Amino acid sequence: MDLKKKIEIIFENESFLAVNKASGLLSIPDRIQSAQSLKEMLIEKYGTIFTVHRLDKETSGLILFAKTETTHKYLSSLFEDRKIEKYYVGIVVGEPREKSGLIEASITEHPTIKGQMVVQRNGKPASTSFEVLEGNRHYSLVSFQLHTGRTHQIRVHAKQIGHPLACDALYGDGKPVLLSSVKKKFKLSKLEEEERPMIDRLALHSHRLVFRDEQDVLYEITAPIPKTFTALMSQLKKNA
Repeated sequence: MDLKKKIEIIFENESFLAVNKASGLLSIPDRIQSAQSLKEMLIEKYGTIFTVHRLDKETSGLILFAKTETTHKYLSSLFEDRKIEKYYVGIVVGEPREKSGLIEASITEHPTIKGQMVVQRNGKPASTSFEVLEGNRHYSLVSFQLHTGRTHQIRVHAKQIGHPLACDALYGDGKPVLLSSVKKKFKLSKLEEEERPMIDRLALHSHRLVFRDEQDVLYEITAPIPKTFTALMSQLKKNA
C-alpha cells in the first residue's frame, strides 16, 4: 500500500499532525477490525501515534493526532473543555429558510434503532451554529460550527431543521446526488451505460480547526472543501 496516497497530511510538527481523512476510512480501529484505519496507517509511518478525537467513517476532512503523550493530554483537554473551534461544511437537501442560525436540540440514543441518535428533550444538550454559504432549492452548501460534541450531532441537527445532509442513509433518504435530477436537459454520455453520481457519500466534511497550543501559539488549520461539493454548486448555478 502506498501510504502517501492514502494519507493527506495538511500540517505537521514535532507535537501533532493534521490529516485530511478520506470518506469511507475509519479514524481508529473498530471492534471487529473490519478494515485498516487511518490511525493504523499513521502508526506504520510514525511508530507511535495518539488519538485526540475522531470522525465518523463516512465523514471526510480534518482530524488531529498527537505524537507525544504530553500533547495528547493537552489537545484532548481542549476538545473536552470546548476550547477548540470546530467548523464543518456539508451539502444539505433543499435550501434552509434562515440563512444562518443556532440549532439547540438535545440528543440521545434512539430507543429502538441501534447506532442512531435522536432529538429528545431529556437528552444531552447539543448546540450547532449554521450559515448557508450557497443556497439552491435542490441542494445547499452549509457551514456548521459545533459548540458541543455529540454523536452524529450535525447529521441529527440538519434533519431537525428539515434539511438532512445529502446521501445520509441514517438521517435522510441516502440517495446519491445525480446531475440528471437538477439539470433540465441532461444527456448521458455515449461512453457511459449509466449515470455516475456527483456525490455518493455522506456530504459532510471537517473543514477547519482553530486552537492554541501549549505555548499559546494560534493555529488555524483548514482541509479544502471537497471538489465534488463545489462542482455540484457550480452546476446548480448554471441550471438555476
